[in-house]
Amino acid sequence: MTRLFLFGAPIAIAASIVFGSSGESALPTGSPQATQPEAPAPAGTDAADAARREAEDAEIAALPAGLAKPRMKEIASQLVASAESSTLDWRSQYGTIEDVGDGTGYTAGIVGFCSGTNDMLQLVESFTEDHPDNPLARFVPALRAVDGTDSHEGLDPGFTDAWKEAAGDKAFRDAQEEFRDRLYFEPAVRLAKLDGLGTLGQFIYYDAMVLHGPGIEATGFYGIRDAAMAKADTAAEGGDETAYLDAFLDAGASVIRAKKTQRDTSRIDTAQRVFLRNGNLGLRTPLVWQTYGETFRIPS
Repeated sequence: MTRLFLFGAPIAIAASIVFGSSGESALPTGSPQATQPEAPAPAGTDAADAARREAEDAEIAALPAGLAKPRMKEIASQLVASAESSTLDWRSQYGTIEDVGDGTGYTAGIVGFCSGTNDMLQLVESFTEDHPDNPLARFVPALRAVDGTDSHEGLDPGFTDAWKEAAGDKAFRDAQEEFRDRLYFEPAVRLAKLDGLGTLGQFIYYDAMVLHGPGIEATGFYGIRDAAMAKADTAAEGGDETAYLDAFLDAGASVIRAKKTQRDTSRIDTAQRVFLRNGNLGLRTPLVWQTYGETFRIPS
């Protein structure tokens, strides 16, 4: 798992990272096409950016809740947990931590925050600001030092035990959920809606954001989206939603297969692609899928 949060992302990307509700089918019958995120604006256009943001917010607010509906968000969390941790019980993962050997250091928590990819550092720094006496506080300097590497220097011994101890605190569990939403869930769902995608497409974006990170490089979420858009138009551009999602899944699978480790694409091939092939753009239950050869079910 590679996750890199880009503080210097272009304005077009930053404009997409805003909290909003999501839709079952992001383009209601007879509605105009959804507004596309615009190219980076020149300096000095804060008013134009604010106006664009306001227009996008109004557009998104008019759409159904989609993946942001509590029941659907729970399903999304279960689907991600099946791929990340081979379980549907995502709440059992707050205290998990290990180095899975993928070059990103320690991987921990409900979406696999990584010591080498900045999101774990952000989480622990923010939590420490609010709770300075937490068990992880003494490891903040070490997390800063190893960010961007797979090193454990300064973290061993003690960091894994401290993470597990911290996870016993509801405040830290809440912090994990807050950062999951802010870094991954809300930006993915928002952009999916602007791309005219329904609930399945919103989940596909979210899962890709978790797995690949919100990076603009070819192996990051936005690079994968760019590759898909080069092959097919989004629904908001007037394209066929299924064809576009097929192209997006193709691009994501290619990135996975190009990795040195963890090259299994079953979270796409025997899960998301199955839902898409069945025409389940609304991600309706019951759902049956496989990851890593194990079968999972969510009933109606």
